[in-house]
Amino acid sequence: MRRILSLLLCAIFALPFTLPASAKPPVKATQTRPAFAALTRAIDQSIDKNIKQGRIAGTVILVSYDGQLVYHRAAGFADPEKKALMKEDAIFRLASVSKAFTSMAAGALIEQGKLNPDDPVSKWLPDFRPKTADGKTPVITVRHLMTHTAGLDYRFFQPKDGPYHKANVSDGLERSDITLDENIRRIASAPLLFEPGTAWHYSLAIDVLGGVVAKANGTSFPQAMADLVTKPLGMKDTVFYVAEKDRERMAVPYYLDKGRLVRMHDRDAYVPMGEGAIHFSPDRAFDTKSWPSGGAGLSGTGADLMILLETIRKGGAPIIKNDIMKQMCANQTGKLAVMPGTTYGLGWAVLTDPAAAKSPQSAGTLFWSGVYGHNWFTDPARKLSVVVLTTTTLDSLESRGLATDVRDAVYANLPK
Repeated sequence: MRRILSLLLCAIFALPFTLPASAKPPVKATQTRPAFAALTRAIDQSIDKNIKQGRIAGTVILVSYDGQLVYHRAAGFADPEKKALMKEDAIFRLASVSKAFTSMAAGALIEQGKLNPDDPVSKWLPDFRPKTADGKTPVITVRHLMTHTAGLDYRFFQPKDGPYHKANVSDGLERSDITLDENIRRIASAPLLFEPGTAWHYSLAIDVLGGVVAKANGTSFPQAMADLVTKPLGMKDTVFYVAEKDRERMAVPYYLDKGRLVRMHDRDAYVPMGEGAIHFSPDRAFDTKSWPSGGAGLSGTGADLMILLETIRKGGAPIIKNDIMKQMCANQTGKLAVMPGTTYGLGWAVLTDPAAAKSPQSAGTLFWSGVYGHNWFTDPARKLSVVVLTTTTLDSLESRGLATDVRDAVYANLPK
């Protein structure tokens, strides 16, 4: 069951809902260069179809080809109740899209010689020594964290009497006034699911990596993120805590309950997930007392995410050199099962067999998603990067959704 639930987070698709006629946004096509006219029409049609069918309330989509932004559009609503139209500078709660940023921060430290992927985590976090179910204390490395092979878990994967619940571990999506170090201590108090390096399981590993990054950088984790990633790359809006002045720019999140769209208000929301539920607190994005989650805690814009993807695609400069970046983008999990046709690098999934994955993307495409409703990928072979941000969170494993529609529209209409 855990194996199946771990894969749920890789597909962010929405069931239909219906906006009142008076609340439906106007349809407005983008404008682009003639060579990309067909691509533009196809993506516009995908967006408009998903809005009309009620799959999404709002979205921001960007497509970069050979270093040029060839498609960008904000569509639908940032806040349907207020009839506030989506804007391209809307700020989204990034959820697991945060993992790519944290992994790049670790990569920057590897580049600087301050961190080694094969360092024991205990070198940086001396008390992080979780045991296996039979009482052994195996060595967990930074590489294990970056590849989700450390044997860690998420609380929402576990039943209510599971060890992460008993330890009161935070998944990084709910408000919590504990520190990052305290959450790492709680994670370490629970038993490992397996011997590190023997299996792949989506987990809080990148949150523990955030603690390693902070120690290796000699600062707080938010400061390390700024020092290593956001400031060097000129990002304006990617932060752990959104300023009050930017509250109106935040896209309002929704989830679906039996096909009915439910707004996530400031109060907590529990979205069913297997034996448990994902605990969301949208106001966490403004709460400076909540611990900084490297796996789920960042907020940002489509533009900033595109900067990150293009940095990865082009080889990591100026924060990581090409040889380190190549290692991060290569298969680091061998034959360990992740998804069909997919392995894992140092921070993201790596497509190795497009046919097995039933994808038009090239082998070597990097991708991931986030439970607040986002998807990204970068295809170095095609010089392509795509960002899809939405307002509708995970609800099912539908085979079609906006992100898939956009992906297929892009590949079917790239210039020859």
